Amino acid sequence: MRDAASKDGSRRPSALVPPPRPKRIVLVDESPLYAAAWRALLESRFAGRIVFEAYQDPLEALPKLGPDVSLLMVDLDLPLFGGRKVFELAKERGVPMRRIVILSERPAEELHELFPADACLAVVNKTEPQQQSAFLMILDSLVIRH
Repeated sequence: MRDAASKDGSRRPSALVPPPRPKRIVLVDESPLYAAAWRALLESRFAGRIVFEAYQDPLEALPKLGPDVSLLMVDLDLPLFGGRKVFELAKERGVPMRRIVILSERPAEELHELFPADACLAVVNKTEPQQQSAFLMILDSLVIRH
């Protein structure tokens, strides 16, 4: 329960102001180690503010995707199924494209050619530290400020 301000400015408990719902962050990537690293980082950085789900199998993830996903991180280079297909199907299931981040080890220039600026929230090279830092700023904005 959070406090609400009364007319005189004092704080009083109020059942009318519920705590914010945790942000739902979903990762679809075949690497369990990559998923474990993200889980550790996100849960320590945003304790209590997020719910993190990781799927190695896109077919397992797809039925669980919808408009309630706050952020979907998809590996472009998923074996067999491919991240582009997950991206398209996630949009069909109601995930806003401005809530989808494409991850890959491909060069940033190639990623931007495949996904223009208005196609998704961001494209991030998994191995470039500057891009990882920029992505953390996006996460901070999503989780802390919204």
